[in-house]
Amino acid sequence: MRVTPENRRGYAKGRARRTEILDQAMALFGEAGYRGASLRTIATRCGISHPGLLHHFPTKEALLLAVLQRRDDVDDEWLALGVTRGVDHLRRLTDLAELNAKRRGIVELFSVVAAEATSPDHPAHAYFETRYRTSVANTERAYLQARDDGALRPGTDPATAAQQLIALMDGLQIQWLISDCTTDMAEVLRAHIRAQLTVEL
Repeated sequence: MRVTPENRRGYAKGRARRTEILDQAMALFGEAGYRGASLRTIATRCGISHPGLLHHFPTKEALLLAVLQRRDDVDDEWLALGVTRGVDHLRRLTDLAELNAKRRGIVELFSVVAAEATSPDHPAHAYFETRYRTSVANTERAYLQARDDGALRPGTDPATAAQQLIALMDGLQIQWLISDCTTDMAEVLRAHIRAQLTVEL
């Protein structure tokens, strides 16, 4: 099909509508959880019909996974700025906590849906299973590199440290939400990592 100015405007409008749906879905999933949110409510918030929403996302599961993927794409793009390894990668994780402190909606979405997804029949169960496995593996690699660089304190096991750090990051997000965003997530993470290193973070 020949691309015309009208086609381009149509594509741009479609992308804008899709982005709006993802934004509204992210907010509602964070407020009500996956099970408590409805596609009709999301469509109403977007000012479109239920069939109009289904044109972009045929199922609620497809919409949830698209929202989660969008969150990961943003974070992955940010984490990939500059090649990091070892201590630099651990430092970048504390920077990510600072970034999240400006994105309550995303933190809320992740915390609520991650808790729901512990159930094997939840549509995001496989997503979170893969995400945690990958996050722990990447963090363990950073700790191993820090050890190879002589920056890790003796007795610190990279595999255990990686699990601890990912668990701390997620737990801090819940404390941050409950404390009405007053918990300093990044500083708590820095203090934890500093205690494991022989160099400045």
